[in-house]
Amino acid sequence: MDPLGNDLCGQTVREATRRAPRCRTLRPVSTYEDLRLTVADAVAHVQLHRPDQLNAWTPDLGRQLLHALRAVAQDDAVRAVLVTGAGRAFSAGADVKVPREITPDGEPDLHTRLEEIYNPIVLEIRRMEKPVVAAVQGPCAGLGVSLALACDLVLAADDAFFLLAFVHLGVAPDGGSIPHLVARIGPARTAQLVMLGEKLHAPQALEWGLVNAVHPVGELADAAHALARRLAAAPTVALATMKQLIRESPPADLPAFLAHEAALQQRHATTADYAEGVAAFKEKRRPVFTGR
Repeated sequence: MDPLGNDLCGQTVREATRRAPRCRTLRPVSTYEDLRLTVADAVAHVQLHRPDQLNAWTPDLGRQLLHALRAVAQDDAVRAVLVTGAGRAFSAGADVKVPREITPDGEPDLHTRLEEIYNPIVLEIRRMEKPVVAAVQGPCAGLGVSLALACDLVLAADDAFFLLAFVHLGVAPDGGSIPHLVARIGPARTAQLVMLGEKLHAPQALEWGLVNAVHPVGELADAAHALARRLAAAPTVALATMKQLIRESPPADLPAFLAHEAALQQRHATTADYAEGVAAFKEKRRPVFTGR
């Protein structure tokens, strides 16, 4: 597979974004202080909304994001999720202006927010039985990188850059960024990125396989919405199986994985989308999937 990847019909991600139908109506679902959540055409759009602070994370933003993700995961009307940042940045990472809690021993608490808020966000995205797309523009740092890499597909604007500057603070990256980086770009490039703490700009991120496509900044939003709508029109149960198998790869035990894969494959036998896919193939037409 090339760095752009292929969609379910063998087209590149960039081709998929051109061919998807344009969005129709847009209805607000919930209003949060630091987020915007809307649903249209079976796509939930979750937008970090602290543009004046470059969408830097606070515990409140994290709690709102976790609540929104859990809500869309349980909403049968939602078949794909798009995650974006308002303004000129995807996210600058943790808001350094928010003081850390103190442990009973009098030390800065670097653990509790991760365990109670930020790590559950990563796990919610990875376990969600729906595809999740990230659209990254401008700065994407720290927890912003963790959020983007937790998503299944990542589109970037040509002005985007990724930064894990933890080494300059004397700590290691968190939020699952290292295993997700190793899975996408390998251990050598991961070491370069995290140990040197240098910016990775969008063109090189595409070359390395960190992102699926790069678009001009003015075209990113349309491309991301189009891709999310295309995924929302795909067979949802099959996409959930693909996502699970990707998450479980590479397998430690290949025979066990193959048996597990076969068992998961069987669950598609009773879905309406499988029946539609077979019928459309026989009738030489495009399938119309309903997500069931």
